[in-house]
Amino acid sequence: MTLSNVANISMALPLLRAVVSPKRLIADKAYDAQSLRDWLKSHEVIDTIPSTATRTVPYKRSQIAYRRRNRLECLFGHLENWRRVATRYDRLSCS
Repeated sequence: MTLSNVANISMALPLLRAVVSPKRLIADKAYDAQSLRDWLKSHEVIDTIPSTATRTVPYKRSQIAYRRRNRLECLFGHLENWRRVATRYDRLSCS
């Protein structure tokens, strides 16, 4: 197995253990693992992680916090697009 095949969830707990305990964690469905949710609960971290479709009983999440996360992701998408234009990756004037 190469490093490119490692799932992000496998590095979530080591990363969280290495930093000061956060107050809240907002993540996407890829981080919906019971071990991560148990660790967050034991460290009194509020989680906003949507449940995957395979969960029979979905967890509740803050809709407002998750909407803010989506806005941030869109912002980074726009910034990446403008970086592409600013560094002239798009060389045509119609682009």
